[in-house]
Amino acid sequence: MALTAGTRLGPYEIEEMLGAGGMGEVYKAQDTRLDRIVAIKILPPQLAGDPLFRERFDREARTISQLDHPHICAVYDVGQQNGTAYLVMQYLEGETLADRLSKSALTLDHALRIAIEVADALDRAHRAGIVHRDLKPGNVFLTKTGAKLLDFGLAKVNRPVLSGTGASMLPTTAQITQPGTILGTLRYMAPEQLEGKEADARTDIFAFGVVVYEMLTGKKAFDGKSQASVIAAIMSYDPPPMSTSQPLTPPPLDHLVKTCLAKDPEERWHSAADVMRQLRWCADRGAARGTTVSPVGAIGKRERLAWAAVAAVAAATATGMSLFLVDRTRPEPAATIRFHVSPPTGTRFTLGPAAPHMAVSPDGRRMAFVVVDRSDRRMLAVQSFDALHAQLLPGTDLAPDPEGAGLPFWSPDSRFIGFFAQGKLMKIDVKGGQPQFLCNAPSGEGGTWSSDGTILFAQSPTSGLVRVADDGGIPTPVTILDSGRKEVSHRWPWFLPDGRHFLYVTTAPTKVYVGSLDSQEHVELLESDSKALYSAGHLLFVRERTLLAQPFDAVRLTLTGESFPVAEDVAVNSDFTRAAFSVSMAGMLAYRTAPIGRRRLVWVDRSSGKQVGVLGDPDAYTELELAPDGARAAVTIRDTDTSDDIWIFDTARGVRIRPLTSDPAGEVSPRWSPGGDQIVFMRRGAKPGLYLKSSSGTSTLHRPIPVSRSGVMFAEYCTPPDRVRNSNPPAKAIPGIGCPRFIFVWQLAQLAIVVRYLP
Repeated sequence: MALTAGTRLGPYEIEEMLGAGGMGEVYKAQDTRLDRIVAIKILPPQLAGDPLFRERFDREARTISQLDHPHICAVYDVGQQNGTAYLVMQYLEGETLADRLSKSALTLDHALRIAIEVADALDRAHRAGIVHRDLKPGNVFLTKTGAKLLDFGLAKVNRPVLSGTGASMLPTTAQITQPGTILGTLRYMAPEQLEGKEADARTDIFAFGVVVYEMLTGKKAFDGKSQASVIAAIMSYDPPPMSTSQPLTPPPLDHLVKTCLAKDPEERWHSAADVMRQLRWCADRGAARGTTVSPVGAIGKRERLAWAAVAAVAAATATGMSLFLVDRTRPEPAATIRFHVSPPTGTRFTLGPAAPHMAVSPDGRRMAFVVVDRSDRRMLAVQSFDALHAQLLPGTDLAPDPEGAGLPFWSPDSRFIGFFAQGKLMKIDVKGGQPQFLCNAPSGEGGTWSSDGTILFAQSPTSGLVRVADDGGIPTPVTILDSGRKEVSHRWPWFLPDGRHFLYVTTAPTKVYVGSLDSQEHVELLESDSKALYSAGHLLFVRERTLLAQPFDAVRLTLTGESFPVAEDVAVNSDFTRAAFSVSMAGMLAYRTAPIGRRRLVWVDRSSGKQVGVLGDPDAYTELELAPDGARAAVTIRDTDTSDDIWIFDTARGVRIRPLTSDPAGEVSPRWSPGGDQIVFMRRGAKPGLYLKSSSGTSTLHRPIPVSRSGVMFAEYCTPPDRVRNSNPPAKAIPGIGCPRFIFVWQLAQLAIVVRYLP
């Protein structure tokens, strides 16, 4: 019987079930002694009485306790209560690799990163004499800090642990399986496992090869309609090279996986350390030679595309963009050249979930993007790909951010740029001159320009699309919201090659449609988290922050094949279906990765700006407020581009101690009560409003409660230093740090806490 919320197992209070499997159930629980969230795995009573299962459960506890490694899930405690045996482990937030692969294959860079981390974990286990024996995507957990290897319930100890660990830490394990017994998950078993032979490190290496194959191709290396056919495939079948599904797979990586999958253990890699070194060499070789690790060219046997990709680094750093260009003179797979694009001197890229706003010209020779100067004025810049530096477009600095120029789009001849500013739709000649007013656009949500001089755009976030001539005029409606489908808006139009049909996005629900200038008919294409763009026979769109491409017939207006991944962690603001990617009709793709992650909290001296300490590990911090006594801090941490949670930190120990919130709707803007016993915060999404919660994590109320703060000042996104919100008395900039790229929370003392963006 499943444990209910509030049940106590020793000092651990159950909160909810996380999952169940053949070896037990896993629960989320509160460690009441150390005030932290843990995961508890229990062996059900019906199995606890079975010596075989109990021994395997105890062995998992003993096994993991020896494997202190950043990519292995840590074990904290083991216990028994009323016949229930339980194992207390590190609580992980994220998803399993199996869940991730159910959406699509991984890009090369993402797969290599996970593979290196798992190989490192296997190497640590093998050096301790431990064979996992059940490596599969379901036992690899993906977190913000990397992959974690799980579930050593079937692990086997081949030899004593390394010297110096002490014999009492890992007692000799009794033989609990009979000769010939098959343990593991069928599709990931090595031939020797299927034959019931002794497993060793090379058995895990075979399973590792199967997992890497699946990560890159999205297909099982060995599959069949029955267990017998799967076993036959493993024993006698060699899967096709990964390059047949992913043409840009480096040959050394194909060779590495093929060696992992050798039928004879003697012909495989003999250690996970060797595999890890080869993987790192593949990754370093790709970066050194400039080959992209997020190829768009993996399309299938019938056709290939050569793409160029422009990827901006996290906007919070405001340092530059990385540019990828395909060398089309070389034989396929196309080589890729990478170089850096920086904003013009004295400016920075705009911040935000889907910034910087960018648009690649139709001819693929230029890119327009939005920057902000030192006076907080937003304007357009253009980077020609045959020039060393980007150039500002004079006259586009019309108003302070965010009312200045934004959301640029190009004319078909790549001569003009359309953009939105001050509630207006405007255009400007890329060679110079003053912007020209075209019509009013209270809140532009994307535009597109056809060869017959029609501009189609979203005039506001709560209306259909409208059209206007490219020399100006009064906008006329093109699409009408469908009340039957409960549509909220139509956004992000994109003309198809005929100049009459166009893509657009509906919100609530979020779907991509094809519309027409000549009629009200429309065709539903797919669900997406973002806009969709067309180029070179494919639609590009974002799901789960993965940029996907899917074959599309622009004449018949139908999808003609399966989608495949182009890039991971693409910035998207799902509330507005806004995503940071652009593409030219010639196939040059620009995108930027999400700005979340890679930040840290540091203590600095208020008078000198010198760093004097850190608070917690790097994460996606966005807001922070110290408790009145300074002993704790409430920190908002971005989970996704539209979801945030609030965590409590112990400032004395410099560690994160527990989450205050964990609702998918997202919670932000924590404020402490004067006594420090309660925190009020704002919830977005479902049931939005102000909530009050005990700072110890209990007693949630859904009603607005005014809270005055004492002993703390809050300075939020101070840009520039003389514009600080919610600060009284006015805050002063810290010498040597400045203001625009940091969030400050200042105590009435000599220290300040700073969210510092990492490079």
